[in-house]
Amino acid sequence: MSSTEIKALDVPSAIIQRRSIKTFKPDPISPELLKQLVELTVAAPSSYNIQSWKIVLVQNETQKKALCAAAYNQNQIIQAPVTFVFAADAAAGEKNLTPILEQGATTGAWNEQTVNYFKNAIPQFQMHLGDKRREYAIKDAMIAATNLVLAAESLGLSTCFMNGWIEEQVKVVIGAENDPDIGIAVLVPVGYAAEPRLNPGRLPLSVNVSVDRLDNPF
Repeated sequence: MSSTEIKALDVPSAIIQRRSIKTFKPDPISPELLKQLVELTVAAPSSYNIQSWKIVLVQNETQKKALCAAAYNQNQIIQAPVTFVFAADAAAGEKNLTPILEQGATTGAWNEQTVNYFKNAIPQFQMHLGDKRREYAIKDAMIAATNLVLAAESLGLSTCFMNGWIEEQVKVVIGAENDPDIGIAVLVPVGYAAEPRLNPGRLPLSVNVSVDRLDNPF
C-alpha cells in the first residue's frame, strides 16, 4: 500500500494505539512513505529552532548488523527495514545559527527585530548552558523521535524506542566516533509489526500526576 492510499490515524488514536513492537516483518517501507516519515520527524520543535538532532537512517544490511551488535544484539534492528538513530549535536547552535536565522527571515516567521535578537540570544543561551548543552540537544532529539513514532503509527507502521545500546559503539557505526559534540539520544526501529502487543496499562493518575505540588494528586 502506498502512502497516498493510507488513511492516517488522528493524533489521539495514534497515541492510544501505539505499542513498542519488538518483532517486525521483512516488508520494506516505500521510499515515498519513508520520506514522509522523515519530513514529519524533523517538523518537531526545538529550542530556538536550533534543530540539534542528527538523524541517521540505518538500512544497509552490514550497517544493521553492526548497529545490532552495538545494541546488545537486539534483533529488532535486523528485522526492521530501517532504524532511525537519533544523535544530538551539542554544537548545533553555532553550526546552524546562520541558516536558521536566514530561513526564519525568508519564511516570514521572524521579522528583522527577532532575527537581530536571536543573533545574540542564541549564542548567549548556548554559552549559559555550559555542560548542559548535550542534555538540551538530546531533549530536542527525543522530541523529534516522539514525532517519528506517532507519525509512523498513524501511517500504519510500528516502532520501538530502544534505550539499550553502547554509545561509543553506536557512534562508530554512524561515523561519529571522532566528534565529541555528538551524543546518542535513542534508536528507533521502524517497520510493519510481525505480531501485536497488548497495552500493559498505566498507573492511576493519582500516582504520578499532581496539581501545583507533588503532594497534591490529580
